[in-house]
Amino acid sequence: MVDVHGGATDGPRTVTVLGSTGSIGKNTLDLIARNPGLYSVEALTANGNVDILAEQARRFGARLAVVADPSKYADLKAALAGSGTEAAAGPDALCEAAARPADCVMAAIVGAAGLQPTLEAVQRGATVALANKECLVCAGTLFMAAVAEHGATLLPVDSEHNAIFQVFDFDQKHRIDRIILTASGGPFRTWTREAMAAVTPEQAVAHPNWSMGAKISVDSATMMNKGLEFIEAHHIFGMPQEQIEILVHPQSVIHSMVAYEDGSVLAQLGTPDMRTPIAFTLGWPQRMAAPTARLDLGAIGALHFETPDGDRFPALGLVRDVLKAGGARPTILNAANEIAVAAFLGRQIRFLDIVALVERTVEHMTAPAPTTLDDVLAIDREARAVCTALVQDLAA
Repeated sequence: MVDVHGGATDGPRTVTVLGSTGSIGKNTLDLIARNPGLYSVEALTANGNVDILAEQARRFGARLAVVADPSKYADLKAALAGSGTEAAAGPDALCEAAARPADCVMAAIVGAAGLQPTLEAVQRGATVALANKECLVCAGTLFMAAVAEHGATLLPVDSEHNAIFQVFDFDQKHRIDRIILTASGGPFRTWTREAMAAVTPEQAVAHPNWSMGAKISVDSATMMNKGLEFIEAHHIFGMPQEQIEILVHPQSVIHSMVAYEDGSVLAQLGTPDMRTPIAFTLGWPQRMAAPTARLDLGAIGALHFETPDGDRFPALGLVRDVLKAGGARPTILNAANEIAVAAFLGRQIRFLDIVALVERTVEHMTAPAPTTLDDVLAIDREARAVCTALVQDLAA
């Protein structure tokens, strides 16, 4: 269901970046800046960081800049005065930005908030570089159906899915034995459950290999991030969960692998720098230069692997159960995780409470499988309310 036959465009490729002030958005614009004349920026969006958004819009000559928080509109308009960049605010404006006629949309809004604008881009048949795994976790069936219906090109940005995409033989999918998602194991890979009980937000966001935002860093620490990527891989590549494996690889050199029925295992390797998969999507179907450190396997000497510990990281088993059960459960899981992570970062709950609260929310709710976007959004709202109440009970 992934269109792998995209073509190059004449002249500069137009790009919209949804979530331009986050890590993925900043790296995207860094690559654009390093390749003058190859790209022009159509629209940039941010959640609430007006200063950085306005600076980016001025630097790259964006036609439109959108801040999701409506209360920040006046500040954004003032910051862009005289720049020639149109200012807008609010959820509808985010969707308008995604609907603008850009060749490529970098979908990098964190969380379920990115679902509607990313779908707008899909529904006009754009090339969508997907850095928002929650779109597929909470609405995977609907999202992939829209990709197929509207002829969009979906290019995964997550390093693991991007790696699989590069070595996945779409013409011989029936010859694939399994796909193998690698995981760093996060900062607490060797910690006991007892030690993790006292983890602070500062420790949880200090990832050993990657520079990421706070929410994704905490997800990596609980290994929920790998669980969400498990669901994402199921939808992107149309593989049953029995053919998806997770393997801990602390060095983050092999980003993922595809095993074929003849015994061949193809892997994509590189240094842990998100500019590599971002460059792959920006240059598609060609390659483009990126200023990433070059891999020196001789200096590394050896690569290490281990099986993930489901007892210390119960998120992995929970995700498998949720995907197997299907229905509304993935949507509930995603919403509850966003609430629980925010509560941990706000010091309302402990680190080990995160996955426990997500599991309790999934067990608490019963809802039919969503068949429309409105269904997804309604389930998402209910799950957030349920998990918020559980957080308050725990914190009381």
